[in-house]
Amino acid sequence: MSQTPHLSTVRGTALYIGALLGPSVLLLPGLAADLAGPASILAWIGLLALSALLARVFTALGTLLPKSGGVAAYAEAGLGPRAGRAVGWCFLVGVVCGAPVVCLIGGSYVAAPFGGGRALSGGAAAVLLAVVIALTLGGARATTTAQLVLVALLVVMIAVAVIGSAPAARTANWTPFAPHGWSALGSAASVLMLSFVGWEAIAPLVTRLRNPSRQLPRIILAAFTVTAVVYLALAFATISVLGGRAGGAVPLADLLRVAVGPAGPVIAAAAAVALTLAATNAYLSGAAALAAELRARRGPAPTGRPSRGLQLGVFGSGALLLGASASGLVSTAQLVALPTTLFLTVYLGCTAAAIRLTAGRTRLAAAVSCAAVAVVLAFAGWALLGAAVVVGLGASTRVSRREPLPPQFSLPPVQAPSRVRTGAGTGAASGGIPG
Repeated sequence: MSQTPHLSTVRGTALYIGALLGPSVLLLPGLAADLAGPASILAWIGLLALSALLARVFTALGTLLPKSGGVAAYAEAGLGPRAGRAVGWCFLVGVVCGAPVVCLIGGSYVAAPFGGGRALSGGAAAVLLAVVIALTLGGARATTTAQLVLVALLVVMIAVAVIGSAPAARTANWTPFAPHGWSALGSAASVLMLSFVGWEAIAPLVTRLRNPSRQLPRIILAAFTVTAVVYLALAFATISVLGGRAGGAVPLADLLRVAVGPAGPVIAAAAAVALTLAATNAYLSGAAALAAELRARRGPAPTGRPSRGLQLGVFGSGALLLGASASGLVSTAQLVALPTTLFLTVYLGCTAAAIRLTAGRTRLAAAVSCAAVAVVLAFAGWALLGAAVVVGLGASTRVSRREPLPPQFSLPPVQAPSRVRTGAGTGAASGGIPG
């Protein structure tokens, strides 16, 4: 059997940036501005600070449990089997509900050159979702080369939009600074958190680095720097240039229209299609691996017949959510709320587990990030009820004790927290890498 090749620092950085700079960056700067006005920039800054802490925590977990099954195994190691199952199911349901939303973002960009509209956006999103489900069923996965190209494409496109539209920026667009009150910052932050989903995906690639203790700090620093600059630059440009139009469904296309003219929305649409297919395929592939782990814990699956439950779930949720969006029954902000809340719940469980599994500065980072995630969750509103239901159902799932976990998902013995010291003096200060 051929051994999986080691990842270079450049490719690891590209994969990590790609996990964070997905299609959500095409929508969320405008959505946040619509929810909190210019004050949304404070939510961006606060979440970037939180992301630095999350990066450190998930690096520590990935280093401590390098051969585990990811988020579910992290939570199980620190909080027990029920917490592990609850976190695993939150991640799965988050992907099932989030995939149609990501496709809707891409569909809105496809529809923009043709005048937009709910029906056209929903139809384009349905086509994108059908394509990505077919790719996943066929076993297709995005390569590191494709990810590198897409990351470069997105960064260049955002740079063109921000720099090219700069002459149209107006300071008047920053007043009033908080038109919906300061409490709106919490609502904006709870939505923006979807932009930072990706930190948890470090586990699969830690073992693919030739020298993790040396490569991880470089990957982390480069990835965090790029994502921070891109997010803040795009958020500033969205507010400064678009002003009252910042809350539209395609803010990047609107910026590109200002920067390069009528061709801007067409360029944005092409990039949005590629980003949507690659990002959704990557997350469905990762979710399929997690679903296999959870199935293994319930006992042996029928042989000779791969499970298609995940894809059927995505198809069903897509039909429901995209239909509701096309008919005007739900807004984009409402569609984003549930998967974001579920991923926040995943982060809450993993950071709580990290408090018990780590020590020193990493434990402090875990405690602070756990508290910060809990605060952001408090602004999730109705979506908290949905997350609570998933947590309850996941925790109550019965587990077969007769079948051991597959070797790639088995957990190593975890030492007492007082003897486990990660992230101190190793250079692995922060970060995470996507699967």
